Amino acid sequence: MATMESLIGLVNKIQRACTVLGDHGGQGMSLWEALPSVAVVGGQSSGKSSVLESIVGRDFLPRGSGIVTRRPLVLQLHKTASGAEYAEFLHAPKRRLTDFAAVRKEISDETDRITGKTKQISNIPIHLSIYSPHVVNLTLIDLPGLTKVAVEGQSDSIVEDIENMVRSYVEKPNCIILAITPANQDIATSDAIKLAREVDPSGERTFGVLTKLDLMDKGTNATEVLEGRAYRLQHPWVGIVNRSQADINKNVDMIVARRKEREYFETSPDYGHLASRMGSEYLAKLLSQHLELVIKQRIPSIIAMINKTIDELNAELDRIGRPIAADGGAQLYMILELCRAFDRVFKEHLDGGRPGGDRIYGVFDHQLPAALKKLPFDRHLSLKNVQKVVNEADGYQPHLIAPEQGYRRLIDGSITYFKGPAEASVDAVHFVLKELVRKSIAETEELKRFPTLQTDIATAANEALERFREEGRKTVIRLVEMESSYLTVDFFRKLHAEPERKTERKPEKNANPPGPNDDLYHDHSLRRIGSNVSAYIAMVSDTLKNTIPKAVVYCQVREAKRSLLTNFYAQIGRREKERLSAMLDEDPHLMERRTQIAKRLELYKSARDEIDAVAWK
Repeated sequence: MATMESLIGLVNKIQRACTVLGDHGGQGMSLWEALPSVAVVGGQSSGKSSVLESIVGRDFLPRGSGIVTRRPLVLQLHKTASGAEYAEFLHAPKRRLTDFAAVRKEISDETDRITGKTKQISNIPIHLSIYSPHVVNLTLIDLPGLTKVAVEGQSDSIVEDIENMVRSYVEKPNCIILAITPANQDIATSDAIKLAREVDPSGERTFGVLTKLDLMDKGTNATEVLEGRAYRLQHPWVGIVNRSQADINKNVDMIVARRKEREYFETSPDYGHLASRMGSEYLAKLLSQHLELVIKQRIPSIIAMINKTIDELNAELDRIGRPIAADGGAQLYMILELCRAFDRVFKEHLDGGRPGGDRIYGVFDHQLPAALKKLPFDRHLSLKNVQKVVNEADGYQPHLIAPEQGYRRLIDGSITYFKGPAEASVDAVHFVLKELVRKSIAETEELKRFPTLQTDIATAANEALERFREEGRKTVIRLVEMESSYLTVDFFRKLHAEPERKTERKPEKNANPPGPNDDLYHDHSLRRIGSNVSAYIAMVSDTLKNTIPKAVVYCQVREAKRSLLTNFYAQIGRREKERLSAMLDEDPHLMERRTQIAKRLELYKSARDEIDAVAWK
């Protein structure tokens, strides 16, 4: 059966682990928020510090005027069977402090470390554990005192800032509120009770503590409050008599102070009938027992919250990727798997599983035909240029039957124009492939955590695409040059077999009649040559419009699908472990995020194991 020590000790252990991870109170729903705790709330000079020191039985808190507590202090009390008392801070876990004056100084120094030597506040808690045979197992969170006025050195918002910090703790349903109010103040004006009433209107989470009972005006008492008649709570009010300032100045032993407090209540004519439930020792036991009860009640919901968070953290780790193995073989395998993942995405783009590959078809279906139509054949086969080329081709001796050399030069000159669109098609497809490489890298989820490998894959892929482009360019230029190197003779034989009247053009209207000094060839003969060459080039254009895409796909697209990373695979297979590790160098922010998730996962799993180890009844 679970004991009080095991219950509260368990929560203490989990809270310490939460604080290490920065998973502490006032920061939204977390494991910390799911754990029951006791928050100490009170106005400045309400006796809050004295109550805590009375419960501990030691002087250990900084004192002074104004805001002394400027960071939450998570105080965990651990009851030991015997032995010396000592304290440990979570930020200095290997230091055991037996001098409690040193504890007070460390609290001040650690506060200043975050806030500087100013009077500002911080919500980052200080975590202090005290081990003593004179305490009960209990966790208390000391919060900055509520105030109404900012003093010199504080921002104008300090009043609101403190209230917001305190409220962020006490409004949580698992928080037990210890509301400290001085007896010499009207209960209706108590800052602590006012805030507790707002966040816990039923009073089921609030314990009222009345301090400074011995300082009330003569002839007055606080029985109405302590008996629950002035302000009723679900739990009994507890009266406390702290040490006087004179006792503090004289360093009166806290054990002696506790005895004097018991004697005060036992001999008081006003409070003698309440003596059994008054004093700091009773308050500590009451809180410890209630904390145990609340923990028992909350265990099922805590377990459910832990299991849900473990599932969420595992899912996020799967999404961002698990830690990388240190073994060189495992790293090589991982790199190859990541490359294959990229390759699959890239092929999906080309094959239609993802958008983008259709742009290659657009190059062949729109861009290439449009470029072919724009070639300047009209200018090259104009009457004037045909005459010039034919005359130059004949040299000093004119041809006898047909201008053979003239035809060949006109065809060669025309076919040369096809090199431009052919190379442009190669470049256009190359651009699309490069863009698909970029998109594929960005869309490969497994690669997102490895920026260095992304760069390496992009470099290797683009180098391969450059090789494919060069091969594609050579191939399409060969196709064009092949058209020049061997002409289709049958085309011209068929032309000449047709009646001459079909190929001749009528003289243009209003054309000047040929004179005795005109060139050797009449205009209609030159036009016929230009027309024949134009018809032949149209045939070549139709051929190239079909063969250029075939060459481009064969040399570039097909090779990109087959061997985009072939050279890269060969290179990484020869790399040393250190270079493989460098390729798997992750984004520092992602590494930090994974580390945080892994630590939280370890925390939650450990908490689950700790809870499972106790027989809850």
